[in-house]
Amino acid sequence: MKIISVAGKQAQLTLNENELLILNSALNEICNGISVPDFETRTGVSKEDACALLDDIGHILDNMMS
Repeated sequence: MKIISVAGKQAQLTLNENELLILNSALNEICNGISVPDFETRTGVSKEDACALLDDIGHILDNMMS
């Protein structure tokens, strides 16, 4: 991972395919695999937001692999 910039509550990063696969796998487990009681309290985000990020990362990986 390479940090491009950090400003306030936003960051620009460069992630390679392997790093995206790690994030994809971890998000997939918490969104679809294991049951996480009190999801929002434990993760700090809603399950819907986590699953939306998973979807976005999936689209990026699909584009990388085609």
